[in-house]
Amino acid sequence: MLMVANVQRYVAIKRGLGYSFADQEQMLQRYAAFADARGEECTSISGMIEWASGAPSIQRSREWLRTVRHFAIAMHAEDPRSEIPPRDAFGRAKRQRPRPHILSPDDVKLIMRAAFTVPPVASITPYTCHYIIGLIATAGLRVSEAADLLITDITADGLLIRETKFRKTRLVPIHQSTRAALEEYLALRRRIGGPNPHLFVLSTGEPPDPAMVTRTFVRLARQVGLRGPAGVRGPRVHDLRHSFAVRSLEQCGRGRAAINRHMLALSTYLGHACLSDTYWYLEATPVLIRQIADATEAFREGGAA
Repeated sequence: MLMVANVQRYVAIKRGLGYSFADQEQMLQRYAAFADARGEECTSISGMIEWASGAPSIQRSREWLRTVRHFAIAMHAEDPRSEIPPRDAFGRAKRQRPRPHILSPDDVKLIMRAAFTVPPVASITPYTCHYIIGLIATAGLRVSEAADLLITDITADGLLIRETKFRKTRLVPIHQSTRAALEEYLALRRRIGGPNPHLFVLSTGEPPDPAMVTRTFVRLARQVGLRGPAGVRGPRVHDLRHSFAVRSLEQCGRGRAAINRHMLALSTYLGHACLSDTYWYLEATPVLIRQIADATEAFREGGAA
């Protein structure tokens, strides 16, 4: 049971660092049982590849191997006998991020106005859709973060985002105009929203499910002509967060020092686990690509980048 014990210790460390790690724990437990049955005291390349080969698809084999490979790296740091499998033993995955659709302020206003048509019209539901879309757009929140907000999460210093994607809690400052809009919604909500402690509620008195907000956004985007029919890709509710990040970076000024400072602040604001997730936004619009090109040209010419 040595490998099982090592996995338990590794999972505890990951959780202590703030990772939820539920899916990875299940994978590692299955691998540990497999390795212990083989009598392996250390991770072995052959054992990990054989175990991952039992996945139902090549994509899943890559995912299983990636999970045990990270475990093997940690084990190798403690015991050099532990082997680390090659990264691409099952071929290189062609995973790509979905292309972001950067929404203009006018696009967001169109969708927010259309939200007033969401049924049942004579209820709080259309107002909830209107204001939750506006909040995601102006604060760059994940849809789950907005849906989970409690009324008490509105503080004098901003919005308290509690234990979200990476089990972290953070404070999100908001502009005075955003605070005023939330006060408008709260005035209505106090009259017809019911006693639920969540900030956003539907006509049922319950908070909206993130999947419901996602579906509603897609339907509204089609309604106003920003997205094609079913089967055609277009703006998603998560693109409101993309748009917030990109517009923020476009305004951060030029120069490596300014960009790096702004990037760290934005990464913290968005609640990213890795700074690299924030740097990805640099590729998202022609404005940012132009800034990168200008900085590169200045560096090549010996100027300040």
